[in-house]
This record gives sequence, structure tokens and C-alpha cells, in this order.
Amino acid sequence: MKIIILGAGQVGGSLAEHLASEANDITVVDTDGERLRDLGDRLDIRTVQGRGSLPTVLRQAGADDADMLVAVTNSDETNMVACQVAHTLFHTPTKIARVREAAYLTRAELFDNEAIPVDVLISPEQVVTNYIKRLIQHPGALQVIDFAEGKAQLVAVKAYYGGPLVGQQLRQLREHMPNVETRVAAIFRRDRPILPQGDTVIEADDEVFFIAAKANIRAVMSEMRRLDESYKRIVIAGGGQIGERLAEAIESRYQVKIIEMNPARCRHLSDTLDSTVVLQGSASDRDLLMEENIADADIFLALTNDDEANIMSSLLAKRLGAKKVMTIINNPAYVDLIQGGDIDIAISPQLATIGTLLAHVRRGDIVSVHSLRRGAAEAIEAIAHGDEKSSKVIGKAIENIGLPPGTTIGAIIRDEEVIIAHDKTVIEAGDHVILFLVDKKHIRDVEKLFHVGLSFF
Repeated sequence: MKIIILGAGQVGGSLAEHLASEANDITVVDTDGERLRDLGDRLDIRTVQGRGSLPTVLRQAGADDADMLVAVTNSDETNMVACQVAHTLFHTPTKIARVREAAYLTRAELFDNEAIPVDVLISPEQVVTNYIKRLIQHPGALQVIDFAEGKAQLVAVKAYYGGPLVGQQLRQLREHMPNVETRVAAIFRRDRPILPQGDTVIEADDEVFFIAAKANIRAVMSEMRRLDESYKRIVIAGGGQIGERLAEAIESRYQVKIIEMNPARCRHLSDTLDSTVVLQGSASDRDLLMEENIADADIFLALTNDDEANIMSSLLAKRLGAKKVMTIINNPAYVDLIQGGDIDIAISPQLATIGTLLAHVRRGDIVSVHSLRRGAAEAIEAIAHGDEKSSKVIGKAIENIGLPPGTTIGAIIRDEEVIIAHDKTVIEAGDHVILFLVDKKHIRDVEKLFHVGLSFF
């Protein structure tokens, strides 16, 4: 696939890295020559220096025959104009734009071929807000991913000493929970992936990824670890777009406080939010945190744009008694360094956004793509289309499907039913199939499984 990426920042660069390793023809456009040289030295891609919204620059990047334009510069306006130019002058089939400003996003009529022709809108702030909201709803989870509009969920937990299943073989999960269908999809032990078998023994400190129907998630979590109590008191550091959206989404169910430095922003938050308490000050101010009884907080969320400020305020909050700490980290190199110590969960907006982007870039009918373990593995939701003649998967039992190495099928969502996958499970047309890959170089092979057409024969 021939793809033009506008913007060589964290998201554009990470997307180029993902796609270049999958034999796509990638061109990255940016005004920053140094960034482009760095990317060009590391990856097998073309680079073009210039403003991505200019017709001459897009033509130089190969827009005449590009399959897709992904506009992820830091400017909403540049991204939208670039899509307009690509549509009008080059008839680019698929145009994806990152748009951050809520004032644009609330006007759906802006984004169609008669106005601003954007096929897919990506809002990183909304993606991250939804991600954090799911973590709050599942105390103790390291990662929570929805499939088929939330009918099934994939949850990552750390197995603790004392969990009923720790030290036991996976096949005993069924004996422990005879009425609950679930499947362990992947285990990470000391940062190495293990493909689970029936005789795999869960060890303390394993990161266990399991899939189940949404209603059964809490019961399965209790097999791996002591269940955390539901959160009540939440403190948010940073009243920017993510902090405001999150407070708005959860303030009706939780006691929420926001700490924000900017007085004008504090006034805006006070006017906009209903029951959230807004405090002006620094989240790294020990006296302020003590005054606000941080030791009673169930969760402290550091959501500013400054990684160092987030890390320092999180460490301070944890030291002063906050029970759980989650921190946004924009620099992916920091994420693995800090997660799991005093900071319980490090959230990478780039990885969350890239999963959304990848779902629209993958071939085959791929509904969603999610990075697991900060990109070390992937979970994919694909729809089986066609019939037994035109599809490689329809009408076949899972044991007879030639899955690529390191790939497992965890579950199938058929209409409203969540079916946990077993060897004898037969895939039908219209099924949503949830797959796990611990080796991303086989992504292209997974996509081919879900292509429909005579090219298979």
C-alpha cells in the first residue's frame, strides 16, 4: 500500500515505523529536516521536507497515485486542508486526519466530501480519555480493551502471590470457574511473551492477558489477584483537554478533584464541570496535596503535557499515600522505565492513537488493532466475510486454520454472543474474530486470512 504520512512527530514517526516493517511504500512529510533525516536513517522510507498542505509538496510525496493520506501534524488546520487538497487534486481514496480541537469535532457536518473530505477522524485526547475511563472502571487492571462495541473485553492483570490460580496450570481455570467462559491469550514473564498452553503454570508477577464477556471480567480477575475495591476518590493533575474530558465523563460516579496551575483554565473548568472540585496550584506542591488529603485518594492521575512534571507529581502523590497512580508519558522511551514501580500504570498517548490509526491502515476487514505491552504484541479484531469458497477461515474449525506462528484466536463474537475459542470452534460468516499476535512480523499473513476473493486459490 502506498501511504503518505504528514508529520514526523511521535505519532507520525511511530506509525511510519510500524508500517515500514510491513512492506508498505511509505513517504513522510515534515517541515523539520532533522527529524526526517533521523527517520530516513532508521527506516526504509522516503522523506520530503515541506508543508504537507501544499499541492506541490503532496505531488512530490507521490500523491498522484497514493492509496492513503494520514495527516498527523500538530496543526488541525494543516491536517484538514491537506485532506481537502488530496481529495480535490489527487483523488486520494482514503484520508485520515488527527483533529484535536473539540470545537471542530462536535460539528459532524464539517467532515464529509461536500465540506472537508476526511474519511477517518482521530482525536488522541478522546482515545486516551476512553482508555483511562476503562482502567478506572476495572480496579487492578493494567490494560482494558473493548471488542465488538464492548461485548467482549481483553484485560491485563499482574498475577499476585495468593491469587487462586497462581502456581496452577491454566487448564484448572475451568475447574475453578465452571460457569465462566474465558481464555488466557498471552502471558508476559520477565518481559518475554509465552504462548499459553493447558499445562502452562501461572507464576507470581506474570502479566496475564485474558479475554471474556464483559460481565465475567471481574470474576476472572479475582482468580489472578486479590480484587481491588472500586475507586471512589480521584485526583487529576492537569486540567487540559484530557483532564477536562475525563472529569466530565466520570464526575457523576466518583468524587473528582482537578489540580490546575493556570488561573484562566481553572475558571473555565469551574464553569464547565458540574461537581468536580477545581484547585489552582501545582500538583508537585507537597503542602497542597497534604491539605487535600491525598492519602485518602484511591487514584492519582497525572495528565499534563510535561512528562517530568507528571512523573515527579506521581512519585510525590504515591509517597504521600495515594493508593494507585497513573501517569501520561509522551516519550515512549520512558514508559517501560517507570511502569510497575511507584507508578502503577504509565499511559502512552502515542501507542493508544497508533492502535486507532492501524485499524484503518490494515488490509482485510480489520475493525480494530490494539498494542499490548507498549507495542510488543497486538490484539486484532477482524470480521470474517464471504463464504466457504471465497474465505480462508469461514466453515473451518480453528484447529484447521493455518494461523501464522505466534498467533492465537481468543474469542469470536457472533451477534450478541461471546464464544471463547476452542480447537473445534467453527468460524461463520459475519463473526468478529479476536486474534493475538506476539510476533508482529506476521501481521500481513493474518490480514491475508481475512481477505475475500479468488486470489486465495
